[in-house]
Parts: sequence; structure tokens; C-alpha cells
Amino acid sequence: MFKVRVIDHFSSAHNLRGYEGNCERLHGHNWKVEVELMGDKLDHIGMLVDFKVLKKSLKKIIDELDHTYLNEHPYFKDVNPTSENMAKYIFLRLKEDFGTLVHKVAVWESHNAVAEYFE
Repeated sequence: MFKVRVIDHFSSAHNLRGYEGNCERLHGHNWKVEVELMGDKLDHIGMLVDFKVLKKSLKKIIDELDHTYLNEHPYFKDVNPTSENMAKYIFLRLKEDFGTLVHKVAVWESHNAVAEYFE
């Protein structure tokens, strides 16, 4: 099996609905997003996927989240914008471009707190 990983960052604000504690209030994070694709076949030039193509796809998603209030994003209108749900959202969006190659998405809300989504 082959695995490739790219990392990007963005900043946004959110508040957690129904949470009893500080995170219920409006606050922000400098998020780190790690994306892993995995597969057993390389293309004709020896790549699982072109890093440039993967980065462009992730950047498109990041750009719609960067410097926004996540609770107002259409996906998060009815879904609590937790790190877990953000990882799932990014995973599902990437799956539109890369299908079953998408292995895992990790979303870091701080240097020591990460949520991952995989299927």
C-alpha cells in the first residue's frame, strides 16, 4: 500500500451548541488539517496522486472555511461544528474528488488536541 499526506492550515471561529463550558461561547482556532490518501496502485509515472492536485482540492475546501464563523456555513447550520464533524466534512468533500483513496482526515484545534475521521 502507498500513502500520501498533505497538511494545510486555516483560522476560523465557532461555538459548540449544547456544550456546557467555555467552548459554548464564541471562540476561534488556528486549525491544522492533515489529509491522508492511500491505495495500492500508482499511476503511469509512479504517483498515487499528484501532490499539486491534492493540495489544490484541499485548498478549495480550506478557502471556504478560512476566516469564517463556522456555525453559519451551510453544512454546520444543523451539524455542531466540532473538530470531529469538521474532519468528517473535509473527508466527504475530498471523497468527491478522490473517491476511496481518501483514507483519513485529521483536524487539530490546538497543538495537543486532534480529531480524526476515516471510513
